[in-house]
Amino acid sequence: MQPTPHTLIGAHTNVYADASEQRFNIQIPGQDVAIEATPIEYTWTYGDGSGLGPTTAPGGPLPRDRWGERTATSHIYTETGDFQVTLTTTFSGTYSVNGGPAVPIPGNGTFTAAPATISVWRSTVNNYADNCLENPEGSAC
Repeated sequence: MQPTPHTLIGAHTNVYADASEQRFNIQIPGQDVAIEATPIEYTWTYGDGSGLGPTTAPGGPLPRDRWGERTATSHIYTETGDFQVTLTTTFSGTYSVNGGPAVPIPGNGTFTAAPATISVWRSTVNNYADNCLENPEGSAC
């Protein structure tokens, strides 16, 4: 998430998946089995009763100077507090035995990552005319 661990109420909070193809090599007695799992869908639960997905867009990180911009996977919180954000990723897969051709695995696998906490804060801006060097007892000094 960006920004994290804190974000601001009313601002876009960027969430994204850092999912990539997964490869596993296992030994079953007398057989070498290679499994490839490819992420195909992402579903976010933002912790405030709303969510996104399933979608094929994993999102992506933003440069620090662009935090707060709208993205395909961003969310705007309307309340302050701590929220648990979860990501569920759906994978399709193939397997091969002893270096043979890749065979599709029937169905898909769905996995939910451990929740991540985001704290949503309120920002207050105050303008002051006092110069604290000239008036150390002034407002906000």
